[in-house]
Amino acid sequence: MKVLVCGKGGCGKSTIVTLLSQEMAERKYKVLVIDNDESNIGLHCRLGMTRPEDFMNYFGGKKILFEKTKEITGKWELDDLPKEYLSKKGDIQLLSMGKIYEFGEGCACPINALSSRILEILDIKEDEFLIADTDAGIEHFGRGVESGVDSLVVIIEPSYDSTVLARKISRLGKQLGKSTYLVLNRVNHESKKLLLESIGKENVIAAIPENREIFMSGLAGKELKISLEGIKQIADRLESGKRKVQSNLT
Repeated sequence: MKVLVCGKGGCGKSTIVTLLSQEMAERKYKVLVIDNDESNIGLHCRLGMTRPEDFMNYFGGKKILFEKTKEITGKWELDDLPKEYLSKKGDIQLLSMGKIYEFGEGCACPINALSSRILEILDIKEDEFLIADTDAGIEHFGRGVESGVDSLVVIIEPSYDSTVLARKISRLGKQLGKSTYLVLNRVNHESKKLLLESIGKENVIAAIPENREIFMSGLAGKELKISLEGIKQIADRLESGKRKVQSNLT
């Protein structure tokens, strides 16, 4: 199954990606995490890994990425990904599409184009799970990154901007025919109640409370490893959706 995690900047996407990948590995899946956020430099730290080389360099770098992306054909399996561009810990692998490093080097469009193509051609087996971390907002929708995944997980923090964006992403997901799940993050009793009143309970699959351990880990840039009921609830729903997809195929 291929899952894309999206939402407003700073809502906790990378934290959820980290914890969800660990939960899926605990459930005996081989997990590939794709870092598609050109500005986030800390996902590998959260996963307790070394930072992998940008995958865009495998194709010659950002300047020629658009043309090289067109040449990627056929189907790939996880074992086809070049090992020198992967970081690994246990059953979790990390692939980073690329980052912005220099002033004036141009937009992230080629990186999103590469992500869109790779997500489309990767053939994920029954015992494998792919989780993609996206850049903030919805530019990746404009580049078609979502077309190659099965489900969207939208992270919502307690803010007006986050709820408005979540509604928009939900509409886009519906247009694409993708299963879209909403996750409330960093909530307390009051903010959870207000968010549910604002966006409704439909498709909200988990609420993750404020957590000091997560906060301190993020502040220090250290590996995050913690078991949360909300993460288990996300994993349960995704596995349920995965079984439904497989049942429809058979």
